[in-house]
Amino acid sequence: MADHTVNSTTLPPNPEKATLEGRNKFLGFWFFLGGETVLFASLFGTYLGLRGGIVEGPGPADLFHLPLVFIMTMILLTSSLTSVFAIISMKRGNFKGLLAWMWVTVALGVTFLGLEIYEFYEYYHYGLGFTTSAFASSFYTLVGTHGAHVAFGVSWIIVLLIRYRKTGLTLTNAPKFYVAVLYWHFIDVVWVFIFSIVYLMGYGG
Repeated sequence: MADHTVNSTTLPPNPEKATLEGRNKFLGFWFFLGGETVLFASLFGTYLGLRGGIVEGPGPADLFHLPLVFIMTMILLTSSLTSVFAIISMKRGNFKGLLAWMWVTVALGVTFLGLEIYEFYEYYHYGLGFTTSAFASSFYTLVGTHGAHVAFGVSWIIVLLIRYRKTGLTLTNAPKFYVAVLYWHFIDVVWVFIFSIVYLMGYGG
């Protein structure tokens, strides 16, 4: 389907759903999120079942640094807010605003990933390898899988930003930006659960 460039005067109220293709992307994405939800539910269940299996290795209370994790949480939540600003700009036909806020979202996502890599590096040097204990394996699998999703989300947004940087806002790319932001919100929500279930419960014993 050919691109239909829109601006602030011709932009439909919901450009991401103005075409059949856009509505299909939106519907298909919710089915995809259903599968992702089952995946993370399984990982959370596994972690909760194995988090007490420490053996002689370090446990959550010995490792977790809540100030660092809190900073990571604030960064990711802020990135969710900037992605909302991006969608608001899109709905107003402000393509430059959309690009700018999406780049800020990418920068925050990359910062989060950098801090998570640093966190894993510190834990490893404290003696928590992937096979150190059942707790270690379940922790790295859950948090690492989320980190992989963040990396995928960052890459997805960057591809969109580079691909459409010169085309302007169209009824073809509007759904793609919208779905990418929905995905970003999803991984932010998952992190809130990780922060609460893994870090807060672990730090409190």
